[in-house]
Formats: sequence, structure tokens, C-alpha cells
Amino acid sequence: MWLKATCKLSFQMETPTPLILMLRPRSGAQQWVALESYALVPYVPVVEYTDSYGNLCQRLVAPLGEFSIQTSAEVMTSTTIDTAPGDFFIEIQNLPESVLAYILPSRYCESDRLGDLARDIVTGQQLGYDQVASINQWIQQFIQYVPGSSHFPTSAIEVQELGQGVCRDLAHLGIAFCRSISIPARLVVGYLYGLYPMDLHAWFEAFVGGRWYTFDPTQSALCGGRIAIAYGRDAADVSIFHQFGAGNILTCMDVKVELLENASI
Repeated sequence: MWLKATCKLSFQMETPTPLILMLRPRSGAQQWVALESYALVPYVPVVEYTDSYGNLCQRLVAPLGEFSIQTSAEVMTSTTIDTAPGDFFIEIQNLPESVLAYILPSRYCESDRLGDLARDIVTGQQLGYDQVASINQWIQQFIQYVPGSSHFPTSAIEVQELGQGVCRDLAHLGIAFCRSISIPARLVVGYLYGLYPMDLHAWFEAFVGGRWYTFDPTQSALCGGRIAIAYGRDAADVSIFHQFGAGNILTCMDVKVELLENASI
């Protein structure tokens, strides 16, 4: 399916402010980016680089006063998500080096504190994909997905104690559970077609059977129509913007995802 995703961020800057943005999706195994636009008003010079997780980042200094960023991307992505019940667990000593960072505790995913509960959740499940599926199902059953309930990243332990959270929070809990039983897991931030209320979305991926698989405890059925923007250990790695300095205000954030009948290529 062809999707057009747009995101507009508007700021009121009280002083010239360094920003690091993460707003450009890149082509990969799951998606093809055919057309992009990236507008800054007023225009300022931008330096782009790739971070250690492979994400495209934009670095700039926003000027005093009103400042806006508007991005658009036309992307071909799948209508369905691959699943693999029964796919096998990979022992740590056999994991690729590129995924080793995703088995360790991180700022918002305290996997070293959730092992007992995770092992209870996956009791009786075949090692690997089926364990992750049972974790995803447990979160759906016991943690309430409440859009707009959290404006700041919440750690996995906090989410488990609160019993609710936004998409990012539920993904943190799934990641922490997976890592606590030695399954690599990472956070994904991007767009989801048909999400309501529309916003940027977060889900998680787990590495089993030699590849990454998508899981999303906020959705009753695992649906396609996803455009990934960024990957990381947790929300600290995948913020769509980092601003440095106090007193600056995000005045508007507008996200849209539309189905295209015909791509502009």
C-alpha cells in the first residue's frame, strides 16, 4: 500500500536554540520511501547525519521567534505484518553483534528488575516468538492503553505499577519483559495508518529466528500500514526532536497519514 505521511511542528523560540530532529524515514526491508519534502520556516542551515542505530538525524539552530518544520513522505509499505508462531529463540552467544545492545537494560526498560514476572508470563510457551506473543497478550490484558495520558516517557516499572500508559509506555514494558528473558527487543517510532486519535505511534520489535518481528500491544489485531522513522533501545534514543535550552514552546504538532491511490512516481 502507498501512504503519505506528514508531520508539522511549530515552535515559539525565546532564544536561538539547537535542535536535533529525527523526522525522515529511510528505505529498508519493510518500506520504500519514494518521495520526500522537508521545509523549514524560516529556513536555516541543516546538517544531517546517521546515528549509531541507523536513524537519519537533522541538526540545526532554530532562530528567535516563530519556527516551523513540515515534513512529508510517500512510502510503499505492507498491508500486513509478518508473524512466525514457533520461530526459535537464539542463544546470546549466537546473536549477531548488531543486536547485542538490545538485550541490556536501558533508561526506560529496566529488564534487570522484571525477570520474575516475565518468566511467569511465558510459562509453558515455546522459546522464542511464542514467548513474545504471550508478553504482548499479557500487556493487552493487564495494561490499559490511554492515548494522551502521559506527556513524558515512563519507565517499564512505572507502567507496570500504574497499569496504564500511552503507546510508548506499553512498548517499553514489552521490551523490558523480552530482554529479561534474553530476547533482544527495540523501540520503533513512526506512523500507523488508521490510528485514532492520529499521532506519531510507537511499538516494539523482538529478534527471534534470525530477524526482527513487529509487536504492538495497543492494537487488538496486528495491522500493517506502518512507516518506521526511528529505532532505538527506548524513548531516549528515538525522540523526534531534542531541544536544548529552556523557555521554548512547542505550539502545534499536526500528524496525518493518508492512503494514496497512486504514488507520485
